[in-house]
Amino acid sequence: MKTISKFCIIIAASASMLAGCAGGEFVVRERPADVVYERPVAPYPDAVWISGEWVWRGNHYEHERGHWERPSNRVWVEGHWREAPGGYVWVRGHWR
Repeated sequence: MKTISKFCIIIAASASMLAGCAGGEFVVRERPADVVYERPVAPYPDAVWISGEWVWRGNHYEHERGHWERPSNRVWVEGHWREAPGGYVWVRGHWR
């Protein structure tokens, strides 16, 4: 029984350290600065540009450059920053 109690205390302490992470969303107080770079030329006709995304790695967001993809019968919805309690979270882009 004592082992389980110690385990629960460790889990509770870990959860409090991750207060910026709720439901898979990572909150930052300030949005990272926009990343500006030149879009490469499309590799083939009708290629769809997928803008860069912000990805949570470790304890911060890192920017992944955009890329071209083959056209789809769906529409690409760009990722964006959304206000959240305590700051902002990144909403990933997706096909709709």
